[in-house]
Amino acid sequence: MKNTLIVAGALLACVTIPVWPSAANPAAKPVVVEIKNAAGQSIGTATLTDAAPGVRIKLDIRSLPPGEHSIHIHQVAKCDPPDFKSAGPHFSGAAGGHEHGAGAPAGDIPNFALVVAADGTAHVSVVAPKVTLASGDDSVFSNGGTAIVIHAVSNETNSGAPPRIACGVISKSE
Repeated sequence: MKNTLIVAGALLACVTIPVWPSAANPAAKPVVVEIKNAAGQSIGTATLTDAAPGVRIKLDIRSLPPGEHSIHIHQVAKCDPPDFKSAGPHFSGAAGGHEHGAGAPAGDIPNFALVVAADGTAHVSVVAPKVTLASGDDSVFSNGGTAIVIHAVSNETNSGAPPRIACGVISKSE
């Protein structure tokens, strides 16, 4: 009986010990990105967390035009208004259009349109499956960081590169 209690106590301790982010697992800590519009005003946040595989992006946005918008992770950790072209191309620098197959850039988010309500708000969660918060070539922190860009319309309504209307820098907080 005594051995059973010791084993049960040890198992219970293993189950109830919280897992804290550590230097060995920096991906465990959520990354909060401030999203700004073309006037430089804060319009919400994107919270990035580790997902398997990829990165979960939880968007809480306000003051955007209603309708469908595309969202991507772009190559450069810069968001200079009003056009946000400083964010560069889609993360990974892959050439080509907005196809969602194996050849799509890592920063492309497959088959997703950000739908903004009539009141200008959006509260959604989506996974970017080809990127990571951990170190490596597909890390959103590689080369000093990346940027989340919201485009004026969805990819499905515009085969070109739609105008950029909001942006947030993804970088490690020191």
